[in-house]
Amino acid sequence: MSDWRHETLGRVRRLIKEAAPNSTETRKWRKASNPDGVPVWEDGGIICTGETYKDKVKLTFARGAALDDPAGLFNSGLDGNTRQALDIFENQVIDESAFKSLVRQAVAVNHAKAPR
Repeated sequence: MSDWRHETLGRVRRLIKEAAPNSTETRKWRKASNPDGVPVWEDGGIICTGETYKDKVKLTFARGAALDDPAGLFNSGLDGNTRQALDIFENQVIDESAFKSLVRQAVAVNHAKAPR
């Protein structure tokens, strides 16, 4: 994949690393229809996953419902009790500051829930 979706994931990857420098990125859930798997960013637990679709890049925050989103970045899965997502479409501009705030909050929630 070397189109706008790849570029979007690259931008998101950079923002996550800036907001959560101790985070790690792995690939999970490999299968025949998606041999590269799904990128998963973690720090004390899953921050978010990044899936590509024909018309969007979907970033699903594992504990998105617990995060404060005053900028209204979450636009998918809003009825969920745990996960919420951000669908990014071609040529869409992301509020980088608000996105990094979500990432930092996700890390804080993960560490607060981590066993001691």
